[in-house]
Amino acid sequence: MTLLPALAFGFVLGLRHATDADHIAAVGTIVSHSRAPRDAALVGAWWGVGHSASILLVGGALVLFRIPMPTRIALALELCVAIMLIVLGARSLMARRRAPAPTALRPLFVGVMHGLAGSAVLAMLLIGTAGGPLTSALYLLCFCVGTIAGMSLVTALIALPARLDAARALRFEQALRTAAGIASVGIGLTMAHRVGIQEGLFAVVPTP
Repeated sequence: MTLLPALAFGFVLGLRHATDADHIAAVGTIVSHSRAPRDAALVGAWWGVGHSASILLVGGALVLFRIPMPTRIALALELCVAIMLIVLGARSLMARRRAPAPTALRPLFVGVMHGLAGSAVLAMLLIGTAGGPLTSALYLLCFCVGTIAGMSLVTALIALPARLDAARALRFEQALRTAAGIASVGIGLTMAHRVGIQEGLFAVVPTP
């Protein structure tokens, strides 16, 4: 993979990665409390920063040393994400009224967890290419920039309908919080079943 295509591909893949269902479900439970697109975009950006930090540190180390993440550890990280999605969804569903605007810490932590769970797959992709360390490092960096940009855009778009009048904004917020909560719990349970049962996290030998 030559340099310029690697950079472009990394950025575009980062944009697409931000729209994964589990990412949107998790951030949706947080951004449902934000009525201003700018505030929502900041939530998405903080998620992207956390995601990028763990991708660069863990994924970068795996690529640098050309080693795959152990299967059981990768599955355990995915299970942690599944549990986190269930908890976020349950919190969103139990919220009876508008909560205070979230701080940067929550989306940052959620992003870190998602990044850790995705590091194994991304590292395997890069290890399998013929690119050298510089190309791989630049690819990771562009992937992270694309992810931050993509999630900021997605969360800003989610919050746009909230700029309606107060009554409609409140109904939209309640509907978004409920939909995000249900989606988050559903995706979390599906992930937990896949990781724990289908891919055998708790088996003697997990599925590679």
